[in-house]
Amino acid sequence: MEGLVSSYRLLKSLILITSICLTIWGITSSAFAADPPEEQKEGLPSWAPEVLGLQFNAIYQNVPGFRSPYEGDHSFKTDNGLGHNITHVYGVYLGSRLADTLQAYVDIEMARGRGVAAGQGLGGYVNGDVIRVGSVDLGNGPYVARAYLRYYHPLSPNTEDTERGQDQLPGKEPVSRIELKAGKMSLADDFDLNRYANNTRTQFFNYSFINNTAWDYAADTRGYSYGFVMSLFQPTWRLAFASFAEPTFANGATIDTQIFKSQGNNLEFTLKPNDIGTVIRVLAYLNQGQLGNYEHAIAIGRDTSSIPDVRAEEKPGRTKWGFGLNFEQPLADKGETGIFGRLGWNDGHNETFSYTEVDRTISLGLQVSGVHWGREADQVGIAYAIDGLSSDHRNYLAAGGLGMLLGDGRLNYGLERVLEAYYRVQIGRYVQLSPDFQYIQNPGYNRDRGPVIVYSMRLRLSI
Repeated sequence: MEGLVSSYRLLKSLILITSICLTIWGITSSAFAADPPEEQKEGLPSWAPEVLGLQFNAIYQNVPGFRSPYEGDHSFKTDNGLGHNITHVYGVYLGSRLADTLQAYVDIEMARGRGVAAGQGLGGYVNGDVIRVGSVDLGNGPYVARAYLRYYHPLSPNTEDTERGQDQLPGKEPVSRIELKAGKMSLADDFDLNRYANNTRTQFFNYSFINNTAWDYAADTRGYSYGFVMSLFQPTWRLAFASFAEPTFANGATIDTQIFKSQGNNLEFTLKPNDIGTVIRVLAYLNQGQLGNYEHAIAIGRDTSSIPDVRAEEKPGRTKWGFGLNFEQPLADKGETGIFGRLGWNDGHNETFSYTEVDRTISLGLQVSGVHWGREADQVGIAYAIDGLSSDHRNYLAAGGLGMLLGDGRLNYGLERVLEAYYRVQIGRYVQLSPDFQYIQNPGYNRDRGPVIVYSMRLRLSI
């Protein structure tokens, strides 16, 4: 009977989501079928905002039962309805050309759904659309995701075409330029990019294949913060530096205004060594803020005969630093078939503050274009990642401590291993449907639990 009820709920939810998508599609598709006629553009001032995109993304996930001899407050759990969930994200993306080299962007989003296991219990969590569990109720209403200015200074007369896209106005831009972006945005918009593994709405679902999981980039609970990015673009390389404000506490929704005492600094060099599309990115970062120290928390817990609490031991001026390596290599089909990989490491002495609880990571994956079976717009992806913890971090969890997203109450440590495969089906111009499969060994780095299997289906409407 319970299985029939779950199947009925799934069917009802999918029908509801499909109805919403088709309604939005019917209202808006005609408006975006082509660019506005020139006579309409001529009647507007050059700075008039443009709608650069609309999207709706829904992900249903289901986790069958798995071996779980014990659980903690932050374990990956499937009881009490936590084994299945639907998340849905809505977005409206606007841009304005204030001057020839000055642009403004504003993105409005709305995210709903807690995700399976309420978004907890894994290093490589299974749904990148889930808003990480925070300390406050963020609500289900719309919010400003991004609001920033972008200025560039040409360094050469050579230009390249830019197509309309999310946070990208169409036109021509210099190939060599200095660029400055400032305002509210995500560090992941400009750093650790990857053609094949960077977008949970069109590619892989798991955190391990969206960004470098050992990169604890400064962000609030939703993944955004205030800061600036300075970049030097050249035809075969790019050098970028960014500084963003940290939240007031781990996974917090409030940004710390003491930016000289609490910030995340990032430096990345991108190299394009050949004409076949190879890209190599080297990233280094240094975060400073009011962080808790795992070793000190363990010592306090031992001296007081209590469970260690890293948050109770937070002090200003502490740091976390690390590096990342990221590559993409096109193989065929105009780059639509290719391989990718990431390598990441951080010092792991102080607590994870913003992204996910991973201190070491390595991943490798493949994307294949559907052109080989007569479905040019389809694509298949498969990838494998291994995530690990520093010795201080694992000892803290083994002593019963709770991290930002982890905590089984004890720990029989093992590397967390993630295998994911998806197939993205393009339906017409605006709709994509993507079944997905994930297999996770040692969930939450615990050999005593798992393996976890996750079945997913993603429905995306974008204009």
